[in-house]
Parts: sequence; C-alpha cells; structure tokens
Amino acid sequence: MAIEKLKLFRINADLTDLDMILERFVDLHCVHPIEASEFIDKVHGLTSFVSVNPCNIIYKELQDIEKENDYEIPVAEVEAADYSFDRMREYVTSTHERLKKLTLHRKETENLIKKYRDALTQVKNIENLDISLDDVFSCEYISTRVGRLPLDSVEKLKFYKNKPFLFKSFHEEKNYCWCMYLVTNKYEREIDNIFSSLFFQRIRIPDFVHGTPESAQTSLSMEIQVAEGSLKEIQADLDEVLAQNSTELSRIKGDLLLLNKIYGAKKYVVGLGDKFSISGYVAKKDVKRLKSKYVDIEDIEIEVMPADSDKRVQTPTKLKNNWFTKPFSTFVQMYGLPSYSSIDPTPILAITYSLLFGMMFGDLGQGLVLALFGFLMYKKFKIQLGAIAIRIGLASAFFGFLYGSFFGNEEIMIPIFTNWLGFNGKIIEVMDSEFTMTLLITTVGLGSVLIINSIIINMIISIKKKKYAELFFSHNGLAGIVFYLFILIALALQFTNGVSVFNGLTILFFMIIPLLLIVLKHPFDRLMHGNKMFPEKIVGFIIEGFFEIFEVVLSYVTNTLSFLRVGGFILAHAGMMLVVYTLMEMSGGIVGQTVILIIGNLFVMGLEGLIVGIQVLRLEFYEMFSRYFEGDGIPFKTFE
Repeated sequence: MAIEKLKLFRINADLTDLDMILERFVDLHCVHPIEASEFIDKVHGLTSFVSVNPCNIIYKELQDIEKENDYEIPVAEVEAADYSFDRMREYVTSTHERLKKLTLHRKETENLIKKYRDALTQVKNIENLDISLDDVFSCEYISTRVGRLPLDSVEKLKFYKNKPFLFKSFHEEKNYCWCMYLVTNKYEREIDNIFSSLFFQRIRIPDFVHGTPESAQTSLSMEIQVAEGSLKEIQADLDEVLAQNSTELSRIKGDLLLLNKIYGAKKYVVGLGDKFSISGYVAKKDVKRLKSKYVDIEDIEIEVMPADSDKRVQTPTKLKNNWFTKPFSTFVQMYGLPSYSSIDPTPILAITYSLLFGMMFGDLGQGLVLALFGFLMYKKFKIQLGAIAIRIGLASAFFGFLYGSFFGNEEIMIPIFTNWLGFNGKIIEVMDSEFTMTLLITTVGLGSVLIINSIIINMIISIKKKKYAELFFSHNGLAGIVFYLFILIALALQFTNGVSVFNGLTILFFMIIPLLLIVLKHPFDRLMHGNKMFPEKIVGFIIEGFFEIFEVVLSYVTNTLSFLRVGGFILAHAGMMLVVYTLMEMSGGIVGQTVILIIGNLFVMGLEGLIVGIQVLRLEFYEMFSRYFEGDGIPFKTFE
C-alpha cells in the first residue's frame, strides 16, 4: 500500500554491441526507460541514435498481403541477430507481386461471374418472349434497357408518368426491383438521364448471347460454370503461393516486429564516442532480473543508483497496492498521480470512500445487491468500478445492519437486535427525530477528523520533500492545525460543558499568531532560500494577506460543514424508502405491492447510489486531496 521503491540504472557498453543489447532490452517489461533527449539537450557532446525506421515500409507491405488475401501471417519466434533489410524487402515485394497478379485475376473473374449472373437473371425475366434477343436489343427506332432499380426509386417513377417511356417490373429482390424500360430514340437521352438520377443499374447482355431467351440461358449458364472453374484454379494458385512462402514470410514478420522494437528503443540510447548508455528506472526487486539479462555479455557495465540521484529527470511513480485498495487507484488517477517523493493516497481513499459511502447508503439488502452487481461486472467485463462496487456494497450492508434497514424496511430486523443480540432496539435509529441532531454533529465531527488527518499527511509529505515553509507556516501545516484544533476544542467545550476558553491569551497564541504565520508563509519560504522576504511593496502584501486570512478561515468552515451532506444523505435514503413503503400501502394486492417494492428499490439504488458515489468523490477531492495531494507525478511505463 505504497509507492514502489525504484532504482536508477545506466547500461554502458561499446557501440559494436548496441543491437544485441537492445534486442534483450526490448524484452524487459520491468523497466521505465528514459529518452535520450532528456540528457542530450542538457549535456554538450552527446548524440542520439534516432533515425528513420526501415522496418515500416516492409511491414506495411506484409500487412497489404494479409489484407488483400484475408490471410494472417503467423509470427515466428526468431532472433534478429542475422538480418538483411534488402533481402527481406526483395523477398516480400516479389511475393506480393505474384499474389497481386493472381488477386487481380481473381477479382476480374469474380466480376465476370457477377455480370453473367445478373444477365442470366434478367434473361429469365423475359423468358416468355418467343423472339430473338438480337431483335429485342437491335430495334431501329426503340431502345431497350434492362437492369434493376432501388425500390424507393420505383415509387418516384409516378412523377414521370407523362414522359414517353414504357416501364415493366419483373420481380423484387431485397432492396431492388428487376425491371426494363423501352423508349424511342428521340427521347432516349432524356429518359436515360431520368433513370440514372433514380440510380438505375443497367445490366448489359454479353455479346456472345444470341437467340431466344431459353437458348441465351443455356449459353450464360455454361459461361458461368467455366468462369467458376477458372476462379477455383486461381484460388488454388493463391493458396499454393501463400503455403510455399508462409514459413519465410513468418520469419520475416517475426524479424520485423523485433527489429521495429529495437529501432523504437534507439530513442533511449545516448552516444558518446564509441560508447553508448541507456538509462531508466527499475523496481528494486527487479534489479537482479535486469542484471541477469546481460550476465553473459563482456565489456558491459550496469550502474544501479538511488532513484533520485539524477536531478535532470523526474522519477516516475509505480503504485503498489493490495487486493482491497488496488481498484480505488482509478479514482486517484482521475485526480493525478503522486510524485515519487510523496505518498500514495490510494489506501486512505479506499478506507474513507468505503466508510463515507457505506454511511450515506446504508442498507443491508441494497448493499448486498450492489456488491453482487459489482462482482458480476468485474468477473465478466473486468471493469474496475465493479471491483469498487463490491467493496462499497459490503460497507453499505454493514452500516445497513447497524441502521436495521433491509431494502428500506426499518422494522424487519428489530427481532435480531432484541432477541439475538440483547439490545432494547436497533443500534442506530435513523428515523428517530431526537437522533437527527446527534447524527449531524457526528458527521461534522467525522469530517473534522478527516480534515485533521489530511493536514497531518501533508506535514509528513512536507518533511519527506524538505518543504519546511509548507510544514510550519501553511494552513495545511503546523500553524493551520493549531488554529483548527483550537477552534474545534473550544467549540466542543463551549457546547458540551459550557466552558469558554476564549480569552486574550488563547486568542493571541492559538488564533492570531497561527493566522499571521500562515500569511507569512511565502516570505519565510523566500528567506529560507536566501531571498528577500518582501521583494515587492509591503502595502500590497498586507492587503493580499487580509484576503488570504479571510479565505483560509472560510475554507476551514466550509470544508467542515461540507460533511453535513453525509448525515443529510443518511436521512434522505431512509426518507426515500419511506416513500416507497407509503406507496405500497396505498396499492392494493400483493402483486402490486411487490412490483412497487422492486421498482422502488431499483430506483433508489440507481439514483441515490450514483449521487452518493459522486458526492463522496467530491469530499475526497475537495476536502481531503486538496490539502495534501498535488498529483504531479508521472506514471512508470515499461517499454512496449
């Protein structure tokens, strides 16, 4: 439940071993490499190895072969130690040319078969004609067009009923109507334009077709059989070429994929003379794995240093959480990622989010349903929100038990508390009007504890980062916690025991001085770094300080009172379910009551569950995260 401890490593070797070392480096999925530009831009004399990747063109042609032939070339496991780009390019290109010729021939044959089949369909449409097709299509004064027309265009023909043409529909097929129209030569162009605008697809009868429609069908059927036989031969030739070259293409594809990674990894290589180095971060537990990768290579040096030893680069953050807290890292990353020198807020968020959601959505039955729904979501779709729903659902079920609420029924669990557990009634009676004020005060108290906890966390982070001005003088530091604790203790004593601790001395030491120190945070910070406390006019600083004091005090008040929403939603949940049961009583019959109960529970779970989830996230981000979490870290990314 923390940030993974990292080490900075640097691999130094001769340029002659570059490809061999990179070949193993790209297979390491436990390192976060640093781009060479991070060093080259800051140190004179260093060189980069970034260049045009020669793999892309060859690999693109391999992809074309796969796409054109609907064939996936398997990837052979290879070592790229012995390769030649010229040989690979020549082999892939020559194979592709052979395949393209066959593919083109196949496409032409498929188009020919389609043309013949369309013509056959149209000839069948006029098979009752006892005249030669030559006579039909070679009239001196009348032109005949056969083809198909979209069905919606057939309806539009009514707008042209006064035009000089004859239209005949044969039959409908899917979205088309097979048809023909006749027109005199005088109006041929005009009518053709009309049908073209209606998306008429003309089908031409092949020149070899003569005689009556019956004999024409015989000729077309024979030509289709010949073309289909030719198509099978072409496909057999294609399959044979692919089979003959599959092994070599697989090896080339494997080589290219590996070489592509190697060329991609060259952006991490820094050159200096005849030497090179690769820097990056690795988890402390994976250092041995990194070194073992190169144990058999001579003249290689692997330096392992503390993660923060090189100030030129920012140390990445790798989160390490247990089974319970890990899903909540999704919420943390929505806000940002902690820096390496900070702390991981995921465990804190996991506990507080589950606690607050459970309190606000407390219902034993609904909580168990939410947990079951989350389990199914996570198991089937691997959705992290499903894993979160399991945890907050169980928290809701726990608080629902304390409230004695089961699917909104506030009385069904009373015998459990009285007969089994020996209580006089429920442990917490949410619907008791006398309990309302206690509930609201308790939630404000809980919010105060969480705010104090957030301030303490910020103080710990400030110590780790050596930000001493933030530690002592921030409103989220020592000065702030003294002021806030004094106000809380003073108000608690005032309202519980009637004791007032407000006097001139306590107000001076616990209110005025802490607030002045908060205002002087930035001047003290400048002083600690050897600069002037007040580089600008002090009058402007005083005016700015007045408004800062007002903002700080207001933030403490609003952040604390913001937790009233926790108590408000506890009461709202019980009130919404009371409405559901009131509607049930107004309904007649068991069936009607059951339907209302089910729909009412689903409605409350869906609507209130979503709202509560958002409101708790708001409390986490604004009332807690804003006090100690900056979210300025960068993620630990392994080489892909």
